Amino acid sequence: MKSRKPALAFIFITLVLDVLGIGLIVPILPGLVDHLRGGDAAAGAYTYGLVLGVYALMQFLFSPIIGALSDRFGRRKVILVSLLGAGLDYFLMAWAPHLIWFFIGRIIAGITGANISAASAYIADVSPPEKRAANFGLIGAAFGIGFAVGPAFGGWLAEHGINRFGEVGIRLPFVVAGILTLVNWLYGLLVLPESLKPENRREFSLAKSNPFTSLVELRRYPLVQGLAGTYLILSLGHQVFPAIWALYTEYRFDWNPRAIGNSLTMVGVMAIIVQGGLARKLIPWLGERKAAVFGTIVSIAGFIAYALVPAAWMIYIIIFFGSLGGIATPAIQGLVSRTVGDDEQGGIQGSFASLQSVAGFLGPILMTAIYGFFISGRVSVEIPGAAFFAAALLSVLGLILMRISFRKVPDTL
Repeated sequence: MKSRKPALAFIFITLVLDVLGIGLIVPILPGLVDHLRGGDAAAGAYTYGLVLGVYALMQFLFSPIIGALSDRFGRRKVILVSLLGAGLDYFLMAWAPHLIWFFIGRIIAGITGANISAASAYIADVSPPEKRAANFGLIGAAFGIGFAVGPAFGGWLAEHGINRFGEVGIRLPFVVAGILTLVNWLYGLLVLPESLKPENRREFSLAKSNPFTSLVELRRYPLVQGLAGTYLILSLGHQVFPAIWALYTEYRFDWNPRAIGNSLTMVGVMAIIVQGGLARKLIPWLGERKAAVFGTIVSIAGFIAYALVPAAWMIYIIIFFGSLGGIATPAIQGLVSRTVGDDEQGGIQGSFASLQSVAGFLGPILMTAIYGFFISGRVSVEIPGAAFFAAALLSVLGLILMRISFRKVPDTL
């Protein structure tokens, strides 16, 4: 058991460095896309949604494949190859001269970013079944740390780069993200141990690892099948944040990249507190089912509050309380992980990563379209927060499906 603790720490640090690189580009990505579209805010919003959607589409296609490959060849090799590709891709995007090259860069980033399925399987490998839900919260905590530091630093880098190098300076965060990701890869190459035992490895089948077949395979587990639909709907609603957060706060409150980065830092800090600490206490205390329901209800209230918030400073209060909704995802993942065998963790996590990717593809397109429509002047009443209302409605549907799934399967897990 003692040998598992260092392995969990290694994968946690690896995820932190990986997410830190992503966080660096969050504040400047919408502005860069808008610049490449010639400064048209409405057109930039739609294009930004497509940029996020292409990334997620690649994750959808490759998450089950990467998860299944990690079931066959081990988690370590898959994670390291993905990190190397991601690091090099940041440099491609840093010097992309046209929008088409930027899209190519996001396609590659989506493929390499699908390694979250291998990372999730790694956590399942090194965690006892009863602690998996709490340990899955470490993924959220890693994202929290990355976003606590990354966006604020990325906003500062962009501002500093523009002042020093002109328009090209906005790309500086991509260079720094590439360097950090390659450092992450080198760290993993030197210290990351393999987590998958030889007896738990299984043959790789491309036919069974395509995203459509892998999702159909979920039918073998009644509870997993129901929670898969819930997970998809909830993930779709939560795409409102990466899709319109920067656009919404800039439009409503005239925030610059640094202000946007600071707000995301707050999001990251709260994710660290909730998913890295409170989740490890709340989920065992409430139980995974009640924790999933509670987290979803909190998220619904948070979406409505963001849509109606009258002053910029109140956003920080909503972030503080709304972050408790973050316990829902690790609770669902814990239930799912304890339902399947040790030799299927990579595949099942890949399937759920694919669901996340479906949401990541459809969500930004949907949310940016709703946002763009309700600020375009084509409606009699402007509603900048309309996308947050849509996210709340989706979460209500997800909660209903979750409760139906729990009723169909006895509470024996």
